[in-house]
Amino acid sequence: MRRWMCVPMMTLCLLLAGCGGTSGGERDAAQMRVPYRDMTGCTMEAVVSCTQDGQAWEATLRCDHAVEGKTTIEVLAPETIQGVRAVLDGQTLRLEYEDLCLDAGTLSEEDISPMTCLPRLMSALRDGWLLEQNEEEWDGVSCLRITTDQSGTSGKILSTIWLRKDDGTPLRGEIAVDGEIILTAAFTDFSFYDTITEQVPAA
Repeated sequence: MRRWMCVPMMTLCLLLAGCGGTSGGERDAAQMRVPYRDMTGCTMEAVVSCTQDGQAWEATLRCDHAVEGKTTIEVLAPETIQGVRAVLDGQTLRLEYEDLCLDAGTLSEEDISPMTCLPRLMSALRDGWLLEQNEEEWDGVSCLRITTDQSGTSGKILSTIWLRKDDGTPLRGEIAVDGEIILTAAFTDFSFYDTITEQVPAA
């Protein structure tokens, strides 16, 4: 029996299924968002958590995100599903694991799942309607906290991202649907396809 057949299908379903006043600073949201609007893509790693209906799920994900082109999200942990990948090509999604490839169909702009959390946060930084910006510390790190609205017909969708003030990279992200935080991302690594020092405006 091939190894992929032992991967828990319930966990794979969780990967793809939907988890259901401003203040200015030295660098405001408009400045901080410029690199994300101009980038061709980025690579990032984060611990992504999904909480809904009293249940919690968590995985470490690596994402290679191309703004125009293919985005690949790979599971680094937990070990039971390590190596599972989701590939987004436009609105088409497929799931890959060793020699297994599953066509997961199409995604609308409102589909939310753990595997689409990181590219959705990048989309929020690029295109989301700015609702709030304020300076805030997270785990002792000085950040600019930005909340954007990407609501659609299925509900009110708000994305909040904490960007480090020193280099503009993301530290944390949250996605809330109808007032409930569904997904959180704790970023452990991030880089633009071009270097961050070239992309981020000086303070």
